[in-house]
Amino acid sequence: MTGLEDLYREIVLDHYRNPRNKGEINTPTAVRVEGFNPLCGDEIVVTLDLNPDGTLNIKIDGRGCSISQSSASLMSETIKGSQIKEARNKVTTFKNMMTIHENSLESSDDNETSFDIESLGELAALQGVVKFPVRIKCATLAWNTLLEGLDDLEKD
Repeated sequence: MTGLEDLYREIVLDHYRNPRNKGEINTPTAVRVEGFNPLCGDEIVVTLDLNPDGTLNIKIDGRGCSISQSSASLMSETIKGSQIKEARNKVTTFKNMMTIHENSLESSDDNETSFDIESLGELAALQGVVKFPVRIKCATLAWNTLLEGLDDLEKD
């Protein structure tokens, strides 16, 4: 498992050092939402806009720990190009991964809350956060901020 943990650590560090979809969307229809974690000072800005085909465009910005910032980067890659409903489903899947016991992460027929980690792609790199409950808020900050943005986007 050490090799897999090393790979996951590298993915998290890569997204922290080289965040994807960094910046803000500056269109009249864009929605801008800020998230803040007062426990450790993480800040996230998510801007969203709908493309003409109904898919999401997303940009992220902010500062904070490697977990919060890499999670935001991974989230932006996962969500970009999704329909709103699909994005909400991805948020649910990710947040479920963050709240289940680490032994339930492997796929199993007799465990309804289990996950096939491989189906999550690079997001699986954040599964180790469940071992540190205080860091779960860092990992989910961007995702909760995204949900606020999706709500605002659907209001318009």
